[in-house]
Amino acid sequence: MMIGFLAFAVACSAAQDGENQPCTNAALAGSEWRVQATEDDRDRLRRWRSAFVEGLTQARAEGHGAAIAAEGALLDPDAAIPFVDIPPGDYRCRTLKVGGAYLSYVAYPYFNCRIHKADGKMHFTTLDGSQRPIGILYPDGDTRRIFLGTLQLGDEQRSFRYGDDRERDMAGILDRLDERRWRLLLPYPRFESTIDVIEIVPGE
Repeated sequence: MMIGFLAFAVACSAAQDGENQPCTNAALAGSEWRVQATEDDRDRLRRWRSAFVEGLTQARAEGHGAAIAAEGALLDPDAAIPFVDIPPGDYRCRTLKVGGAYLSYVAYPYFNCRIHKADGKMHFTTLDGSQRPIGILYPDGDTRRIFLGTLQLGDEQRSFRYGDDRERDMAGILDRLDERRWRLLLPYPRFESTIDVIEIVPGE
């Protein structure tokens, strides 16, 4: 992985738009997730908005329009505001599963989650619940972070390493909805839905 990142850095500094201009530190930092991500997950991330619109269309067709409208900005694909990074700490999270062949809309109650730094990286950890996304939040310019992680299930005590099990791999986009609210969008997860939307608010 590191070899790929260094190769990208060399190529990036070699030329930009035909000029010999070095990449900015932000550009190099924002490239790390592309090196780490699998091809499947890069594709899922490219299609995040299509997944969002598709899931909403499926849920509305099944009669969930009022529930979607009641969520306001949380279920608006274009509601993100200028990004301010999420501070480390304990949070409350809530998962909404939107779209899918069986249950086209499910809103789960809040659970405990955490943002913390380790080894120079920002981590997102779900602390309870039967389906627990766990992984790293990578910088991606000034507008968002990219989540790459895995799904921990049931009473499992350890999670898979990202890339070890494609059925457990997860990829998403962290954006910001207001001063104290973020959301993590997980397009085309392997199970159940067309998109998972995780609301993240400060813990009480």
